[in-house]
Amino acid sequence: MPKQIIAAGGLVTNPQGEILWIFRRGFWDLPKGKLDEGETIQTCALREVQEETGIHNLQLHDLLKFTNHLYFDKYLQEEVVKRTYWFHMTIATAQNGIPQITEDIEKIEWHSLATAKHCLIQTYPTIIEVIEAYRLKINQVG
Repeated sequence: MPKQIIAAGGLVTNPQGEILWIFRRGFWDLPKGKLDEGETIQTCALREVQEETGIHNLQLHDLLKFTNHLYFDKYLQEEVVKRTYWFHMTIATAQNGIPQITEDIEKIEWHSLATAKHCLIQTYPTIIEVIEAYRLKINQVG
């Protein structure tokens, strides 16, 4: 059985309801990262979003879902399963953010679900799952 890595991240929306996207290694993605020792999943999610995007004053909301992603870790030299816990987060005022270049993040963009088609075409299946969980949430509320 592959080793499990725990990670957390966020689907961040701004006051206009747009979603924060990052472009890294040829794909549109949502900010996330690995859990540090002694850290809670919620703290990890907030820290990773802030580190990767430069976005501050995040308000953490509910867990949207978790995803599992199997891949070969070149540092560990073995297959691992990354379980990522995805939270909805909001910001009260518009921010542009700053891409974390050391994590290969080239750009950050905000898009509504209607204008995110180019992101959805060039993203990972697990990110589609997170977007769908968010769509379900907003359709239940609205």
